[in-house]
Amino acid sequence: MDAWQCLVEKYNQPVPRYTSYPTVPYWRQPFSADEWMQQLQLKFAATNTTKGISLYIHLPFCESLCTYCGCFKKITRHHSVEPEYLQAIAAEWAMYTEALSEPPVIRELHLGGGTPTFFSPDNLQALMRIIFSKAAKHPQLEMSIEGHPNNTTRQHLQVLFAEGFRRISYGVQDLDEKVQHIINRIQPFEAVKLATDEARLAGFTSVNFDLIYGLPCQTLEGLQQTVNAVLSLRPDRIAFYSYAHVPWTSRGQRLFDEHDLPDADTKMQLYLTGRALLTKAGYTDIGMDHYALPGEALHMAWQQGELHRNFMGYTTQQTDILIGLGASSISDCGNAYAQNDKTMQGYYDSVHAGKLPVDKGFVLSEQDLLCKQHILDITCKGYTFLQTGWHDYYDSWVIPALQPLMSDGLVNLVGYKVQVTDKGRNFLRNIAAAFDLYLAQKSVSTTLKPVFSKAI
Repeated sequence: MDAWQCLVEKYNQPVPRYTSYPTVPYWRQPFSADEWMQQLQLKFAATNTTKGISLYIHLPFCESLCTYCGCFKKITRHHSVEPEYLQAIAAEWAMYTEALSEPPVIRELHLGGGTPTFFSPDNLQALMRIIFSKAAKHPQLEMSIEGHPNNTTRQHLQVLFAEGFRRISYGVQDLDEKVQHIINRIQPFEAVKLATDEARLAGFTSVNFDLIYGLPCQTLEGLQQTVNAVLSLRPDRIAFYSYAHVPWTSRGQRLFDEHDLPDADTKMQLYLTGRALLTKAGYTDIGMDHYALPGEALHMAWQQGELHRNFMGYTTQQTDILIGLGASSISDCGNAYAQNDKTMQGYYDSVHAGKLPVDKGFVLSEQDLLCKQHILDITCKGYTFLQTGWHDYYDSWVIPALQPLMSDGLVNLVGYKVQVTDKGRNFLRNIAAAFDLYLAQKSVSTTLKPVFSKAI
């Protein structure tokens, strides 16, 4: 085993993905919707007209269950569910816009799922009319959607483009037929190619593919074939991320035999092989599983130190507010988080009663905000500065946690600046964990079940 493989094995430990700080397992439940709204209103008044807001809408329906998926979803083939859900989204959005001091200026909008393209083109168009009837568009507005290659039609793409969408992300995962069968996601390469070609013909300027390594029955040869096939389509961005096996929270993952999962050594080889193929093909490793072609917006933001990170992952938009609509959606106003009810019935009951469906959340302390900023700086800029007045935090936790990372050449500490090295960019989750005080305090019990997936 060479030095690089030794490092990967050493740091392949359970750590958060850091789409928030503190991470969701530490949030309070129940959490008051009034408490959330008070925090949101203050931040909104200060930033709406200048920075605008981000909006995430969760569309949870899927026609079939992908057994690897850990997201909140509702499996049904009955498209009659669409109008009721859109009405609930409209009611939730109305509660927000009525409580805010002025129409929201939307700078970033993303439709996630589930399968957003489960919804008909007409209903997706109706959803956009609902949203923008009560909001303004920022001059730098970016709109994106997640699509399934099997059900994203030409009409979908034409309608979405007309509404302002320019980015689409397809869940490819793996093209090996054996893997597709065991994860119950059958989509031949021809379907992926057609969906990609039609998106570009419709005018979409950025196509992203999601690829997963570590899936059941996945082999090194099969992954190589998948990546090479994907590279022939030249997507603008690729998310190449580790399968997170969390059967304690995802029932679908209990439907296959865990003995079918690659062992630790094989999974490491899958990661190293996929990464090597992507970088050799000209993709830049942005960090945290994201790869982009030179000149692509995400790559340019990374080069210019202008990346931002929220629950949608890396983004080029520097908003302080993310409002999440729909069952299970998460909102963030900088110093507070809120998560909607993760059951359809609970979500509907709250909205029909005229109440925000907030079920869980967290208000950050001054120290939380410091830790959060360090983690954002590390994951988005590759460096951070230690602040005066927090010696106990740094001396008791951060510096000791950074020591092995410095010894392995992943970070440098010069004066007050912590700088990620080129080698360290592949271990951003581990470096960010050095600033995670909740992880240090182990305030979430791990005695009965795991909490976080492994870094690799």
